[in-house]
This record gives sequence, structure tokens and C-alpha cells, in this order.
Amino acid sequence: VSTQSTGEAFHASESSLWIDGFTDPSNNRRFCLGQLTNINRTSPVEKCRKQIGKGIHLQYVQGEVHAVCLSDSSIFVQSQNCNQRNGWHPNTVCKIPTGCHLNIFNNTEFANLLSQSVGHGFEAVYQLARMCTFRISFVKGWGAEYSRQDVTSTPCWIEVKLNGPLQWLDKVLSQMGAPNLTCGSVS
Repeated sequence: VSTQSTGEAFHASESSLWIDGFTDPSNNRRFCLGQLTNINRTSPVEKCRKQIGKGIHLQYVQGEVHAVCLSDSSIFVQSQNCNQRNGWHPNTVCKIPTGCHLNIFNNTEFANLLSQSVGHGFEAVYQLARMCTFRISFVKGWGAEYSRQDVTSTPCWIEVKLNGPLQWLDKVLSQMGAPNLTCGSVS
């Protein structure tokens, strides 16, 4: 399975975004995976993409990001923010069946973690960048419960980066100054 990206990054500017398997290239509230082309696409990937259908609805409401599965097939989400909130292992992948939803990210919890991490230094704060990114696969899951151990082994997946929390993190890091690290010829 290839880990190659397909298409350009999609920059959402609305608080609501639909990610589906259809083909509309002109709607800034929808990211249509069906319009992406790839000459190396395999038959299993094509079959998976056709099952995405209505896909998912990502919504930012009152400091929280929610995902709702609108597809006839489950979606799978890995979010370190969600996993920490629920006391799960950081790499846990959650299966979201049709019609169900999951709170993927919470700004208040992230703010608390950021505040706590500042006292532990630059590296502790820098590590929070991982919480600002989550991965979603369509139709096929991955992780400890599956034969696919990594999201890049699934036929169709996306990575979502939350710009607001990343910008917030950047401001804190720039105020902290450079980390206290020594670089040598083998680093």
C-alpha cells in the first residue's frame, strides 16, 4: 500500500465541513474525495472510495470538534486529545458507525494541557503539536485490533490539522525561546 499523498491540501475556512466520496470541486464547505485522481490507484482503493458516500461531517462548536459518520460504512478516528480525555492509550483508533459521532478535540482541555506543559519546558510544549492533528480512515480500520497497524495501510485516509490550536502552540513556543539542546555531528 502506498503512503503517497493524492491532491493538494484542502484548507477549510468554515466551522462545518463535509468530507465525502463525491466529485464537487467548487464547494468550500465540502472536501470531495471522489474528485481526486491518482494514476497508481488500485482496485481495492477504488472500491473503498465508492463506499464512502456521504462520508463524514466535521463540526467546530463551542471549542469542540465533532465528527459524525454519514457514510453507510464506519469511519475510524485516531485523536490523541480524545484518547487522553477518555483515559485511552494515545494510539487508540475509535470506530464510528453510521449515524454516530465522536468529540475529537476540546480546546479547553488542550488549553489546560498547554498551561501544565509550559512548566515542563520547550520539549513538553512542542510535543502537544501531535494533539492538534488527527487521522481518519474510511471503510477500513487500523491499529491494535486490525491487520493494518498504520493508517497509511488503509485504502483511503485523511489527516486533519487544526490551525487554531497549532497557532496558539506556536505563540507559546516562540515566547519560550529556543530549547536547551546541543546538536552534534550525529544528531
